[in-house]
Amino acid sequence: MKKKLVSCLISFTLLSSLSTPLLAKAQENTEDIKGSLVIAGGGIGTSNHEIYEKFLSLAGGKEKAKVGIIPAASTTLQSSKKFKEDLVKYGANSDSIKILPVSNHDFSDTQKDESTWKNQVNDKKLSRTIKGLTAVWFVGGDQTKIVDSLRQNNGSDSEALKAIWDIYRKGAVIGGTSAGAAIMSDVMITGGDSLGALKDSLENKENKHVSKNQRSQKEYEPLSIQKGLGFFQHGIIDQHMDERARLGRLAVAAYTSERDKEKNFAYGVDEDTAMVVNNKDQKIEVVGRSGVAVLDMSKAELVSKQKARSGLENIKVSYLSPGDKINYHLKSFEFPKERVETKGFEYYSFNALPATGVFTPYGRLKAYLSYSLVDNESMKSAKSYVYDSKGSGYEIAFQKDNDTNGYWRYTDGQKDDYSIVNVKMDITPKTFKFQPDRKTSLTYKKPTFSSSESPAYDSIKGNLLIAGGALGSSNSSVYNKFINLAGGKQAKIGIVPAASTKFDSSNQFKSDLIKYGVKAENIEILPISNHDFKGTSENESTWKTNMNSDKLAQKVKGLTGIWFVGGDQTLITGSLRNENGSDSKVLQAIWHTYKNGAVLGGTSAGAAIMSNTMLAGGDSYGALSYGFTNTYDDMNQQEGGPVYLEKGLGFFQYGLVDQHFDNKARLGRLIATAYEKGNKNQLSYGIDEDTAMVVNNKEKQIEVVGRGGITLVDLAKVQANDKFPSDYKNILISCITPGDKVNLTTKEIVINPAKTSTRKNEYYSEKVGPNTGLFSPHGVLRKFLAYDLVDNAQSKEIKSYAFNQNKGFELTFRKSAESNGYWAYTDGQKDDYSIVKVALDIKPIDVDIR
Repeated sequence: MKKKLVSCLISFTLLSSLSTPLLAKAQENTEDIKGSLVIAGGGIGTSNHEIYEKFLSLAGGKEKAKVGIIPAASTTLQSSKKFKEDLVKYGANSDSIKILPVSNHDFSDTQKDESTWKNQVNDKKLSRTIKGLTAVWFVGGDQTKIVDSLRQNNGSDSEALKAIWDIYRKGAVIGGTSAGAAIMSDVMITGGDSLGALKDSLENKENKHVSKNQRSQKEYEPLSIQKGLGFFQHGIIDQHMDERARLGRLAVAAYTSERDKEKNFAYGVDEDTAMVVNNKDQKIEVVGRSGVAVLDMSKAELVSKQKARSGLENIKVSYLSPGDKINYHLKSFEFPKERVETKGFEYYSFNALPATGVFTPYGRLKAYLSYSLVDNESMKSAKSYVYDSKGSGYEIAFQKDNDTNGYWRYTDGQKDDYSIVNVKMDITPKTFKFQPDRKTSLTYKKPTFSSSESPAYDSIKGNLLIAGGALGSSNSSVYNKFINLAGGKQAKIGIVPAASTKFDSSNQFKSDLIKYGVKAENIEILPISNHDFKGTSENESTWKTNMNSDKLAQKVKGLTGIWFVGGDQTLITGSLRNENGSDSKVLQAIWHTYKNGAVLGGTSAGAAIMSNTMLAGGDSYGALSYGFTNTYDDMNQQEGGPVYLEKGLGFFQYGLVDQHFDNKARLGRLIATAYEKGNKNQLSYGIDEDTAMVVNNKEKQIEVVGRGGITLVDLAKVQANDKFPSDYKNILISCITPGDKVNLTTKEIVINPAKTSTRKNEYYSEKVGPNTGLFSPHGVLRKFLAYDLVDNAQSKEIKSYAFNQNKGFELTFRKSAESNGYWAYTDGQKDDYSIVKVALDIKPIDVDIR
């Protein structure tokens, strides 16, 4: 498509609005650089050994590394000291690590006045110190403070910066996180969010830097750019990419700022992840726990769509994962051999909803594109939206193209790991109007499912460990907890493989238990199944009769721990219940061991079976729109549609349990099920992936263990409209994290004492727009409630939307009289929030998009 004249004029205006110095090269001659870069997206966990070990290796090895830490971006020395501690933990010599006196401001946690350091950047002693280093690290904070500290008032390089360039050329590694990543490219993004960047630039407004005071009065922040230090000369760098949904701002920055965008990619680095740049090989390797978004803007066009509003078309989006490599000179990708192409071999086939807010399954960018588009044979395109509270915004359309592909593998146990290449992205201006739905056309069906109550056992001596799915092999806290509850390393553990169609997950769990110290001869994969397994010579469907085997039942009674792997929860219940619904002999034996002290555990499907009413299918939008169904086809039904319920095994006696909670955004389906089939005097529990709810039956208490959180739904005060389905008021939502506890009978929440209350001590004070989809920051429910509501002094309520075509729901989260937030750092410099008793109202709406 050729650009219209008006588009060309707008494009010229945008490009010329950036001053020439911003586009000037920081260093003209970069071909002779022997050093490397480690560019981290922020939030590096202390346990992220891949990044730390890579940095030290490039610095000459643990024993030879000589590291200078530049603290200038931060307001305190805390992060610099913490990074030094982490390097020492990974084997570096403490005496060889120095916090360099580079700053243009005072630090709040010291007695000295470090603002005087600004005068030392031309000091020969500091230059000599830097020239003796093998590595330099820039901590996070405000990137403009780094640049101002190392450049002179006339914009020229200080002697300290020249010294850094000198050791970089000779072979040193330069690294940085967050702000320390932003300074790496010539064009340094200093502010803005995706909506602000789109509205400010594509609506042909003057691009201005917005002060913090101005930002606090607006729902979005326009893009702002300055000149960076230019260590990376091959495209723009952005950070906190996925967590803060910065793809839109990176696209605008790359389009409006890069004169050579046809030659270069633009890069967005996720938190706890780094792109490692090898200048000699002209390659980038992705290292860490998440990914790097890569934008190809070479064919991007600015297209006029509405009066004074334009869109961007023909952007190519790729998302690389740990182990992948990018040849930035050839603009090509390399993937590990164990990755499997998805094109032509898509695993999923379901109609994915548009990404609209915190009810969207796979609500972050890489996961959404993976499951909902690239590895989904039913989908050719998928959409997301971003808009302000007045309804002014954009539609983001993702489309499979001829060169679109996905690459899949398991990582860290049973976690899906995807890489994505060449998804076409178009951004089009739209207006959105939401009105109350007065007469719904949706057919909501009440559940006809009826589950007889399991007998209550007050004398259960055993415990439960209920994991939300995608349990990483490296999640030592969950594994060690299960092993300890089973009696320690002498534990005798049986693994129930029934939920899966293969033995991979059972073998992996057995291998993990052995790694954590359990004797191999004390672990057995139990012959429990009602179906055949792929890849074996035996027909395991014959195992169905084993459910009433006296010999197997006797063996189960001798176990101290039983584990249910993930897959399809209906296969577990079908393998342990007789056709008349009664308990088989093996299920009776499991109950016997549980009542007498054994621990029962399970992940994903193995968690779903734990409560008496088992959620086996459906998603949040389907639950609120269509209610419940009596039919169940296969596991694809778990990805969407109305809720399908069956009778669970009832080991958990205190409410409903749901799993994959954050990743599959199942809050709506848990609310609908709890309202229709739950006990409103009990809480309902949504468990995140890589996280476990540990149930102590004796103490009648749960504890959170692992890497995510648990969402608590309390319907004790709920008000519902009997004449209109899914119209709720006063649902109470709490989100708790590792170390927090809940009393199962009183519902009292006990927060980890290491956390600080946010109430009347909020860190943020900003206006925030609605949470809308893939371009909306903090897309996971807990983060959205934490940053935008409980730790934000300006927010009394915040909104999110869930809709498909012209029907949907408005979610209003409100601070109640009992609301509070609790904050602490975890695993390095990561924010860890717990949220207590936020009120939620859900209202059906009509949606008009133009």
